[in-house]
Amino acid sequence: FGHEQQQVVIQNINELVKEAGKPRWDWQPEPVNEALNARVAALAEARLSDAYRITDKQERYAQVDVIKSETIATLLAEDETLDENELGEILHAIEKNVVRSRVLAGEPRIDGREKDMIRGLDVRTGVLPRTHGSALFTRGETQALVTATLGTARDAQVLDELMGERTDTFLFHYNFPPYSVGETGMVGSPKRREIGHGRLAKRGVLAVMPDMDKFPYTVRVVSEITESNGSSSMASVCGASLALMDAGVPIKAAVAGIAMGLVKEGDNYVVLSDILGDEDHLGDMDFKVAGSRDGISALQMDIKIEGITKEIMQVALNQAKGARLHILG
Repeated sequence: FGHEQQQVVIQNINELVKEAGKPRWDWQPEPVNEALNARVAALAEARLSDAYRITDKQERYAQVDVIKSETIATLLAEDETLDENELGEILHAIEKNVVRSRVLAGEPRIDGREKDMIRGLDVRTGVLPRTHGSALFTRGETQALVTATLGTARDAQVLDELMGERTDTFLFHYNFPPYSVGETGMVGSPKRREIGHGRLAKRGVLAVMPDMDKFPYTVRVVSEITESNGSSSMASVCGASLALMDAGVPIKAAVAGIAMGLVKEGDNYVVLSDILGDEDHLGDMDFKVAGSRDGISALQMDIKIEGITKEIMQVALNQAKGARLHILG
């Protein structure tokens, strides 16, 4: 149904293009400097390949930074006319090729897992004694501290929308402080990414929230990301489910979320479960799936290639179901 409706929009776009009558933009990429690519690869490829066998994120990042800076310094010493930005792009392409070629060859991923393996889980509830409900959900190097607070119906958020005023009795706030990825930075009002992740996590949990006639309270969930290496929004879904149960909210079912990745070259592809930040960055897809044992409650896909097939979608959804049931298990 969604695909059919998209065709209507696509047809309208094509008609608008014809009416505008402007010539098609003929863009050509910059010519590839094969000699420079080969020189950079000779200096850095083997070292980067070894670096991407380091399973710890911060240790791996530090080693990759050293390799890049030493390679660039060596090349600039040989030829001062070289563009440092161009060298950085070549090094990034080598990184990407190292990670992707291993996955497509069926080798273990960056952290040693197989394609459908989930990182180790550590789940704790009631970690904050003064909150109504709290949970600390850790999956690998991603961790979310989630709290749930109950209020009366008068605490509902009043929203002034185009169609009129309405109230929202379920609030979900997602915070991603810089320290969660080992950085310093200003902590202020939430930005687009945080708002979007919060909305996605809210949709994932909203489907199992009790009706107001059965549970007449306003509920606010806050997810504070304390450590991040891939899919902190789905960790927030898992933590929210636990915090709500800890607060005594009679949710209809426990929910969990997982992020699926993709590496695709031609007709060859591999779908990855529970992706790392690097697998998101260097891969072709970030497909977030949240739901309970009974079904899916939220989906979001970020994709970097032209499109995917129904077969890939089926594989990704089936693999996501297995991962979701593993977490809920």
